[in-house]
Amino acid sequence: MSRASASLMAAGMAAALLAGCASGPDKPKPKPLEPLSAQIAGRVVWNQKVDAVQFPLAVAVSPGVFTVASGDGAVLALQADTGRELWRGSVGAKLTAGVGSDGRFAAVVTRDGELVTLEAGRVVWRKPLGLRVTTAPLVAGERVFVLGVDRSVHAFDALDGSKLWSVRRPGDPLTLAQSGVIGAFKDTLVVGQGARLAGLDPLNGNVRWEVTIGSPRGTNEVERLADLVGPAARVGDTVCARSFQAAVGCVNAERGTLAWTKNVGGTDGVAADDQFVFAADASDRITAWKTGSGEVAWSSEKLLYRGLSAPLSTGKTVIFGDAEGTIHFLSRDKGEAQLRLNTDGSAISAAPVVSGSTILVVTRNGGLFGLRPE
Repeated sequence: MSRASASLMAAGMAAALLAGCASGPDKPKPKPLEPLSAQIAGRVVWNQKVDAVQFPLAVAVSPGVFTVASGDGAVLALQADTGRELWRGSVGAKLTAGVGSDGRFAAVVTRDGELVTLEAGRVVWRKPLGLRVTTAPLVAGERVFVLGVDRSVHAFDALDGSKLWSVRRPGDPLTLAQSGVIGAFKDTLVVGQGARLAGLDPLNGNVRWEVTIGSPRGTNEVERLADLVGPAARVGDTVCARSFQAAVGCVNAERGTLAWTKNVGGTDGVAADDQFVFAADASDRITAWKTGSGEVAWSSEKLLYRGLSAPLSTGKTVIFGDAEGTIHFLSRDKGEAQLRLNTDGSAISAAPVVSGSTILVVTRNGGLFGLRPE
């Protein structure tokens, strides 16, 4: 989700927050792109089209398959290397969150607050949630886990939709309607609850550990929002995430301890590998921190104010999309521009993902582009 799509919910009413990318005459102009002589080869190898994506999309990746969803309720699985449609289904309603998949089941949430799970394009069950959801459900271990905007966590049986447990924890009345953090680490469910990363027992929701990544700062409730935002990144026993407007940090999820945290603004998620953690701040200054220590390895201001997406780290390259649909390939070690590829001119609406040698990017206008660096 781009930072211009972030919104806040308080006392049942939504107020728009243009996080670092406010519209109007004072909005900084994007920094002009420098001429580039491509350092690596790459091209668009396939593309597909779905309805516009106006919600916080997460693309699910299973071996050889991308599972995506569009705003009109379509859910489809694509063969990663060719873009061939494997199956398509519809939940019959507009979406606010999706898509989570384990390769068998796919789960999304509708605007009416209904959790819908599909198998091979066929709806197998629906469950009213009674809460707002903007984070893609997690499907794992024959369970579907849901993180609400109110920071509550819910678990359902993937086979029949029966509710297994719920955890509601006290928090600030103002909440962030942006994709949050929910994922798996070995036999632990890892979720963002406010500025904390928590490890829960997936069988009953009991808290095993929790670690604060960001410290809220500011003079009002909006400025003090510091919820963890997705995507997060896992490298071995380490899980790294961004605390909205406040920090980027990493947690040892095996021990439930903080590895490091750095105060830095920004509103979108992070990517990481065994060497570096990558993220852009609110002005699109890109920083790479050393994964082990949090020490700054490099930073770049060459893409300032271009409306960058959350990144993808793959091989020796880190990849960002921007608000004009351009995909920027940067060297992992120094942040030098290697390649640019164009899509349909609309903003990249989800963090790029990779399966095998194919990278998928999704645009706000519903363009699905399979890219292959060479």
